[in-house]
Amino acid sequence: MAKKGVLPDPLKRRHLLEDKLDPAKARAIADLYLEEGRANEALAFLVKADARDRLEELRDRAVEDGDPFLLRHTCEALREEPGAERWNATARAARAAGREAQASDAERQAHLHQDD
Repeated sequence: MAKKGVLPDPLKRRHLLEDKLDPAKARAIADLYLEEGRANEALAFLVKADARDRLEELRDRAVEDGDPFLLRHTCEALREEPGAERWNATARAARAAGREAQASDAERQAHLHQDD
């Protein structure tokens, strides 16, 4: 287990994710990653904790931040499709932040999910 405020090294992280882990501990580790701005790594621990509420928050944050990668993976973890509306919102946020490649990726996904 990671000490309070200290992230596990990559090997320890892998072992934590492979072994049985108390949901409260998994959430605590996820919080450490989120504090460090490492949402993609936090995602794995939120999945391990079966923290649907926190995954939904992370999904919404991905939209607000214009992060199509994080949106895709949080929706996979939630077993839901983002839908065209979320993809378009993600594209707008990415474009507003000057990240054209991510905006284009999100727009392509929105086009593919128009009927969702």
